[in-house]
Amino acid sequence: MSGAERVVEHTEAPATPEEDRGGLARGRRVVLAVVGGAALMAVGGLLATTLVKSPAQVAAETGPPAQGVLTANVERRVLARTVVMRGTVVADQSVTVSPQGVRSGEGAGTALVTKLPLKAGDPVTAGRLIAEVSGRPVFTLHGAQPMYRDLKPGSTGDDVAQLQQALRELGHGTGGDARGVFGAGTKAALTAHYRAIGYEPLPAVADGGAALKAAREAVRSATWAVEDASGPTGAAGPPEGTGSGGKGGAAPGPGASPSPGAGVAPGAVPGAGVGGAPAPAPAPGAGRELARARQTLGEARAALAAAEAADGPMLPTAEAVFLSSLPARVSSVGARAGSPVSGPVLTLSGGELVVEAYLKDDKRQLLRAGMTVVISSEVSGTDARGTVAAVATEPSAAQPAGPPPQQDPGQNPKGGGNGGTGGSGGADLGYRMVVRADQPLPAGFAGQDVRLTVESAATDGEALVVPVTAVSAGEDGRTVVTAVSAEGTQRRVEVRTGTSGDGFVAVTPARTGDLAAGTKVVIGVAPRETRGKK
Repeated sequence: MSGAERVVEHTEAPATPEEDRGGLARGRRVVLAVVGGAALMAVGGLLATTLVKSPAQVAAETGPPAQGVLTANVERRVLARTVVMRGTVVADQSVTVSPQGVRSGEGAGTALVTKLPLKAGDPVTAGRLIAEVSGRPVFTLHGAQPMYRDLKPGSTGDDVAQLQQALRELGHGTGGDARGVFGAGTKAALTAHYRAIGYEPLPAVADGGAALKAAREAVRSATWAVEDASGPTGAAGPPEGTGSGGKGGAAPGPGASPSPGAGVAPGAVPGAGVGGAPAPAPAPGAGRELARARQTLGEARAALAAAEAADGPMLPTAEAVFLSSLPARVSSVGARAGSPVSGPVLTLSGGELVVEAYLKDDKRQLLRAGMTVVISSEVSGTDARGTVAAVATEPSAAQPAGPPPQQDPGQNPKGGGNGGTGGSGGADLGYRMVVRADQPLPAGFAGQDVRLTVESAATDGEALVVPVTAVSAGEDGRTVVTAVSAEGTQRRVEVRTGTSGDGFVAVTPARTGDLAAGTKVVIGVAPRETRGKK
């Protein structure tokens, strides 16, 4: 072999184990990369198919869905129409005492509270002293009619009769006074009551007795005038009703002739003068003077009788508070001793607890006395049944200071409440409604805000009842419901409607048996899924 043709032989060494493992790892990575890329491409394709839609597909999905029907079952039950409102539990009678215009009899001045013997929650009985204002008492009496005037001797009326009855209940008899006439017996009874609570009554005639004294003086002077006119001349008899020279008795009328022998001393001869001498002839006009003197005496006696009748104790408006329900209780005390009387001093409440509510005109037209009411207390979680006792025909107006339900002169007037309709200038509260519970409400209900559910109408026993949306009127004027069978077929059933309430109405099928409890009726439509949409 020549040198030019040298063959160079290379001998390669065999691969090591480390080199074999590196090759396998690189192969696995390549396979994983390929698989991952394929998965990403698949996911991207899926996303593209959900996000990219054809115009036809968009129109199909945004169009209105097909309609289905909503149904409800026909029920058989008693259906009641109810009106729900709020009310406040209050006492049957509530009186706010604000004794303005108290007269102490010792000069005018600002009325001051000088004594408050009671506190909130204390019981109040008839005849009880509840306050003292400027040294004068304020006390309670039993009666339904509020004080609206001063009661004085000679007064007449139902309020006087109420006073007489109240005094008799306290043990002070009114003697022989006629019912409703403030006479001598009523004077004595009123004086006895004032003294029983430690006070003297105010005089009806505030002149210190001057009028009565003047009337008595007039009678005495007139009596003397008659005596003078019946002088020793014997021209006339003694003064009227005086006998032989007495005073103050009854007498014959003016111009009456004297009785024979009248004015003659015992043992004297009629017509004789002093010592048995002949009496002088009557002076001219003596008979006329006597007649006038007697007339004056009669008038003076009538004036004295009137003065005596008018004299005596009086009951001022501000000193008595009549309560129809006793015993009562003090609801609140609004003043203290020494403060001026510028508002309510006390608030008294008595009688059973009732619920008071105020209605707007639309609800007032639905409600009337006698309707059944459910009284619900959220505080105690209990219900009580009651009845609408009264619905006012005139709206009530609110008073700025929360006035009471009773209006008395000398007491703070009430707007709304358990009495009047209030004064002018306040906000319109609505029409006052009073609800009385069938059983007395617990004392814990007092002052609570409760829910009232009034049954303004009800079916006469059980009836077929459907939702009001199930009833429709056809073109022919007939009222119908659409019944749905178990297979889904629909049929129209003519009905007559009755009482409605709480979204339901009572129906009677025109043909017996066309409708029964449990039958499904159409009450509306509801969307359902578009065909082919999952």
